[in-house]
Amino acid sequence: QVQLVESGGGSVQAGGSLRLSCAASGRTFSRDAMAWFRQAPGKEREFVAGISWRSAGNTYFADSVKGRFTISRDNAKNTVALQMNSLKPEDTAVYYCAATTWSGRVFPLSDVAYDYWGQGTQVTVSS
Repeated sequence: QVQLVESGGGSVQAGGSLRLSCAASGRTFSRDAMAWFRQAPGKEREFVAGISWRSAGNTYFADSVKGRFTISRDNAKNTVALQMNSLKPEDTAVYYCAATTWSGRVFPLSDVAYDYWGQGTQVTVSS
């Protein structure tokens, strides 16, 4: 059974930091692109950050989080992490880990391209 399990969510004040982790199991994700999406109440799910399958893979970020968030992966452990710094109230959302077998040249930013999803973890940033 393929599973992605997120952890590390919680509540923090504006300016604070959180680190989300995603543990994958059930198959090897070392050749999958991995990403984090988020969905705030009343809004559509949006791309936050992504990393290509290579260990020193290329990374991609939404404009709203560039310079504040970093993404990394450990293929040996089948994990991906999202380090979130300088958090803002508008970062409040449920954050989802996702994986795709995509192998194209353009990194997929749409959630429809992703094959596997975690259950989500809540991040709440208070002002």
